[in-house]
Amino acid sequence: MSQSSSAPGQARVAIVFGSPSDAQTMSKAGATLERFGVGYEEVSISAHRAPRTLAEYVGQLRGRGISVVIAGAGLAAALPGAVASMTTLPVIGVPISGGALDGMDSMLAIAQMPPGVPVATVGLNNSTNAAILATQILALADPDLSLRLAEFKDDFERAAADGLAALAAPADATADAGASVGAGQ
Repeated sequence: MSQSSSAPGQARVAIVFGSPSDAQTMSKAGATLERFGVGYEEVSISAHRAPRTLAEYVGQLRGRGISVVIAGAGLAAALPGAVASMTTLPVIGVPISGGALDGMDSMLAIAQMPPGVPVATVGLNNSTNAAILATQILALADPDLSLRLAEFKDDFERAAADGLAALAAPADATADAGASVGAGQ
């Protein structure tokens, strides 16, 4: 088990992944949580190779102040479901691409949990969305975090609108130039 902790304040989110090879994909969740000032811890524990270690880790989460778990896994993707089976904390699964089915197996394994063991599932390799969803869950009881999320959404929308305006500007300039040429004839 390898473990690290980041971001200011006490960790509120646990980022768990099944293999050190998943660290790069899952690091985007940490970077997103840092953007919102949400403390997190990050650990690599295999549900298949270290089930007792995983059970011990999950059993201690709530006592350490963790409120949400982001669990990423590829191939059989047992980790998110295993974590969800051991806790009442919300679990967000991140399917990671790889293997013969390039992640579709992990996507289906995480999304198709049995009744009573829910795992919210984001898109393939999309640990950024997992972190945003975790932040939205935390923001339900944190007005300051809710404001930071609202600002993020406003900035996101503004950037999209600016991008559309930039695309439209050359077309408008061409149309205006053509209208001016036609008007002078």
